[in-house]
Amino acid sequence: MNKEQLDKVKNGKGFIAALDQSGGSTPKALKDYGVTEDQYSSEDEMFKLVHDMRTRIVSSPAFSSEKIIGAILFEQTMDREVDGKHTGDFLADKGVVPFLKVDKGLAEEKDGVQLMKPMPDLDDLLRRANEHKIFGTKMRSNILELNKAGIDSVVKQQFEVAKQIIAAGLVPIIEPEVNINAEEKAEIESYLTDAILEELNKLDEDQLVMLKLSIPTNVNQFQSLINHPNVVRVVALSGGYSREHANEVLKQNEGLIASFSRALINDLNVNQSEEEFDKILAETVDSIYDASVNKNL
Repeated sequence: MNKEQLDKVKNGKGFIAALDQSGGSTPKALKDYGVTEDQYSSEDEMFKLVHDMRTRIVSSPAFSSEKIIGAILFEQTMDREVDGKHTGDFLADKGVVPFLKVDKGLAEEKDGVQLMKPMPDLDDLLRRANEHKIFGTKMRSNILELNKAGIDSVVKQQFEVAKQIIAAGLVPIIEPEVNINAEEKAEIESYLTDAILEELNKLDEDQLVMLKLSIPTNVNQFQSLINHPNVVRVVALSGGYSREHANEVLKQNEGLIASFSRALINDLNVNQSEEEFDKILAETVDSIYDASVNKNL
């Protein structure tokens, strides 16, 4: 583990950019960016176009390590290059800490949750991540209802896989997303906090994790997690909220920083001039940085 990067992730001012749309969400990400499905005819072409979009984002002067602590990449992005360097190296050289999405998507809903699909190739992926200078990983589950058995199974699975990732020398971001439209969202988050704390307390001193959680309904719900000695950082997903609303509620939560995806790239378009693109990205980065760093407490 890179100690300089660990210090930046733990103590740095800013947020983590989520640039990890995978196969299932790529067509929508491209469409939002102004690239329609009739502009590519194969999966290879689709992934090249989305890599072009990500290259444009990370190469922009607005994508600065002064405000962006890290960036989460999709596997294909890790394997590709930006300006002649593998993406992880490009980001690390820019002072932005690279993470890798490692999950293979969500299983069918059961007990009010969606667990992660099996990851039989995880050890190989982690080996490649180390070769590509990746600092940490991210994996997502989905919680839809207040079903304690379901929530317990999500947390248990996440921590089991997290230990495998830690053993490979990487820092896992555990992401048990609570659907923002869940009827009992506040109660789910309260139970989830306790379930995560229980697992955190079983970790050895040197087993470090990060958490990526939905912005809580009850302000400062996650303080006990943020303050836990095994937790490097707690970051928040936008979860379908508009950027304005996500920023507004994030500002109320002490110690919680952003890791937005759609809310980061929604206003960018393939047809924008470089000047316009950089200006819009800079304004977006500034607003998310402000919500992550300058709190309304």
